[in-house]
Amino acid sequence: MICFTLRCGKDHNFDSWFTSSDAFDALAQAGHLACPMCGDTHVIKGLMAPAIASKSGDAPPTPLTKSQSEIEQAMAQMRQMIEANSDYVGLNFAAEARKIHLGEAPTRAIYGEAKLEEARALLEDGIPVAPLPFMPRAKVN
Repeated sequence: MICFTLRCGKDHNFDSWFTSSDAFDALAQAGHLACPMCGDTHVIKGLMAPAIASKSGDAPPTPLTKSQSEIEQAMAQMRQMIEANSDYVGLNFAAEARKIHLGEAPTRAIYGEAKLEEARALLEDGIPVAPLPFMPRAKVN
């Protein structure tokens, strides 16, 4: 795994992990990377210093920067807003989204879980869906 410092077209800086440099290149070329602050998909590698291992072999810790802290706060606020204003439909997300789109269920904001094939089918049928940058909290009794 490798952590890259990234920059979007609006000069927001953020970090992200990738399995390799080639993985970053493939995702960037396909337009699958987006700035977590503004959603801009023009993302490039920023300047960064390599992590040099000490004699013990441990890499130095990465400091938490102000921008990372702001991103984490924004993500937590977004999660709170989604959970407070949407219905969690769990694994029934694809079926429920399709029912809402066809007028067979009341129009409302929903979130849940769908397999990649289900999400792709929704998009191909013109049903707008988007992945969330977090996993739903586990529902317990």
